[in-house]
Amino acid sequence: MNESYAEAGAKRKETAGTFALRFLLVFVAIIAFLLTFQNSILLIVSAILIVVIIYIFPKLSVEYEYVYCDGQLDFDKIMGNAKRKTALKIDFEQVEIMAPEGSHALDGYTYVKTAVKDFSSRRKEVKPYVIVIRKGETATKILFEPNEKMINSIKLRYPRKIAQY
Repeated sequence: MNESYAEAGAKRKETAGTFALRFLLVFVAIIAFLLTFQNSILLIVSAILIVVIIYIFPKLSVEYEYVYCDGQLDFDKIMGNAKRKTALKIDFEQVEIMAPEGSHALDGYTYVKTAVKDFSSRRKEVKPYVIVIRKGETATKILFEPNEKMINSIKLRYPRKIAQY
């Protein structure tokens, strides 16, 4: 059998917004807890805030895992290093092109109405790849960060769909 398999991953960069949200939630919970000594009703509010914090904090830490196996690429979202959810599955028969972001091979898709799905780490030093899938009038651009093994595995099976420049 001529099976090809590769996997890669990217941890989403923490933004100022996620830091601010974490700080705000903890700050409000502490204030509500301190105010419970003056008013017992605020004990319920602080308990609700603690539940919200326990629910939201893991969702602020996001990683993506990409698995390529025999022409199919799966994008999994991992929240809080615990909860895994399959975000997208694509078959490379549907892919029009795969190229590094900013490549001239993607110039033909500049003025096409597109939806963007970002599975990258959003780090400045890393240049993500873009996959373009067209369904009818609209195209979907998928941003992700494959490793060399994944790029080579895809190139072996679909050499005309990958632009390296």
